[in-house]
Amino acid sequence: MRDDLAGDTEAWLDKLHETQEKDEKNREHQGKGHPGKQLPTKRKSNQD
Repeated sequence: MRDDLAGDTEAWLDKLHETQEKDEKNREHQGKGHPGKQLPTKRKSNQD
């Protein structure tokens, strides 16, 4: 039983670390935390 729990915990931690790594790359790519790197937002014009 303990071996199963240890395996599940390791798998969960691996998935967590992978998710955190992807999140960090996305933050860098999207400029979060670095306003100078952030692309301007696109907004529709209200003028018709």
